[in-house]
Amino acid sequence: MRYRDFHRESVANPDDFWRREAGRIHWQTPFDQVLDRSNPPFARWFCGGRTNLCFNAVDRHLPARAHQNALVYVSTETGIERRYTYADLHAEVNRMAAVMRSLGVKRGQRVLIYLPMIPEAVFAVLACARLGAIHSVVFGGFAAPSLAARIDDAKPVLLVSADAGARGGKVIDYTPLVDEAMARAEYAPPKVLLIDRQLAPERLNAPYLVDYEPLREQHYDVQVPCEWLESNEPSYILYTSGTTGKPKGVQRDVGGYAVALAASMEYIFEGRAGDTLFTASDIGWVVGHSYIIYAPLLAGMTTVMYEGTPVRPDGGIWWRLVEQHRINLMFTAPTAIRVLKKQDPALLRSADLSSLRTLFLAGEPLDEPTAEWISAALGKPVVDNYWQTETGWPMLAIQRGVEPLPQKLGSPGVPCYGYDLVLRNEHTGEPCAQGEKGVITLSYPLPPGCMQTVWGDDARFVKTYWESVPGQPVYSTFDWGVQDSDGYVTILGRTDDVINVAGHRLGTREIEEAISSHAAVAEVAVVGVNDAVKGQAALAFVVLRDAGGAASPADAQTLAASLAATVDRQLGAIGRPARVHFVPMLPKTRSGKLLRRAIAALAEGRDPGDLPTIEDASALQSIREAVSAGDS
Repeated sequence: MRYRDFHRESVANPDDFWRREAGRIHWQTPFDQVLDRSNPPFARWFCGGRTNLCFNAVDRHLPARAHQNALVYVSTETGIERRYTYADLHAEVNRMAAVMRSLGVKRGQRVLIYLPMIPEAVFAVLACARLGAIHSVVFGGFAAPSLAARIDDAKPVLLVSADAGARGGKVIDYTPLVDEAMARAEYAPPKVLLIDRQLAPERLNAPYLVDYEPLREQHYDVQVPCEWLESNEPSYILYTSGTTGKPKGVQRDVGGYAVALAASMEYIFEGRAGDTLFTASDIGWVVGHSYIIYAPLLAGMTTVMYEGTPVRPDGGIWWRLVEQHRINLMFTAPTAIRVLKKQDPALLRSADLSSLRTLFLAGEPLDEPTAEWISAALGKPVVDNYWQTETGWPMLAIQRGVEPLPQKLGSPGVPCYGYDLVLRNEHTGEPCAQGEKGVITLSYPLPPGCMQTVWGDDARFVKTYWESVPGQPVYSTFDWGVQDSDGYVTILGRTDDVINVAGHRLGTREIEEAISSHAAVAEVAVVGVNDAVKGQAALAFVVLRDAGGAASPADAQTLAASLAATVDRQLGAIGRPARVHFVPMLPKTRSGKLLRRAIAALAEGRDPGDLPTIEDASALQSIREAVSAGDS
């Protein structure tokens, strides 16, 4: 099969292409229309078809795979390891669904899941799918204000949480965060279902808390039938950082998502039923949704879920997991590989990696030194890919299951089937010539599995994604890229104010708002700069209310720590700037707009370029001096 012909058919004749792919999943009621284009930019896939994500991920495999491992759970934080066959997973999901149903969860209602990386998180996601409820997973590292904002937007009828999580040997007490979020939220769910891991130092006994274990025992043998949903009913909401400071609720469908993921396991990941996939991510991110939970189970594979870091107890833990569980496919972020590169190479060499066929990397640009090192160290194919929370599955990759094209270091690959991807000039909207920098865009319609809309805000979906390229009704990824004569695209960075830290998208506006809430702060600009380990790091440039806007060396360290604590409280440690610089002023245009690109350029030691509209050129010098002082 030739890639070019395959891709051409997928974008020129999507109805026939996706009709064939839809045969990968079970339809309780066949669809009567592959694609409804009647209301662009919205697209509806497999209209009239009724299916269920949980049935396709679990029940469908019971006749042939009941005794095959479906989920392998390993926690180096607690020392616990558990294996669940497809029969075990079916039973646990039914118990969780029965418990949720007893607490009033019904079809179409939202359930917010705020859990660490534990098996119950998978049970909860699949139980929602079984009931026809809409799950919204919130990363366990987010602080109470972020959790409260998501509660208010999703308005869940139930929140599922745990007493605590663990990371790097430290216990993170969840219940005070949940309690604060419930107090902050204008809308609060009536019940919080608590998974008690007995890790928290103190047990919170709020009236809304309900223990899961007694209810699980009560519903131990209950069978909950699957709700058959029309293909375009929502399956989940996943919040992603936005440039306005208010996170966007990416809404995904049921049927299109199932078909897209099932196809991707063959065409992109070369996964086969019976294989074992280890995706080293978190269920709070889209990679965790798609490639820890749904895709491997849809394909009849075994998925490995890991709680811990890549270097604890030592830098060989992931390689030992590959050996112990005979892992065939592994998926992580370049940041993790850069961390492992610093470890003793003997830890990698000592593990039996003969089962591993391919390492997949995504979440941020893969630099050539890292790619070359891990390729040589493993002696296995290393396949980059590029996508977003909004797309749900890769849009650029070497699709080895279609045609094993060569990898080009620095590029995640060529456009994936289904994506009509075009680089466009930011000023004219016209397609770019080969080698010309442009905005990466997708033509209408987006393929199955991509976002349907922004939850509760169709207008924001249209304005944000479909009206930002001049004169062209196309979807903007907000990423710069350049495409060569062979069709390979290289990612050059963001066009908006979202940065990518270790594969996690963070809105600089959100971090700025958190820092601005501190009483000492008058102004702040947060920018992303290149980081050798994390891909990008957030730097904050702060103007203080007193002392002429600057801080004395004696006060700077204390103030920086105080600002970091403020960010931790409002966003969680993941949003904490790598460094805080105190400056007397920030560079702005005469109309008052912050020159973030100029700040980022100076922070990286680059020329900020010609800035004829700058209000006060001396502000640039203050940025240079702050960076220079911080690096000395």
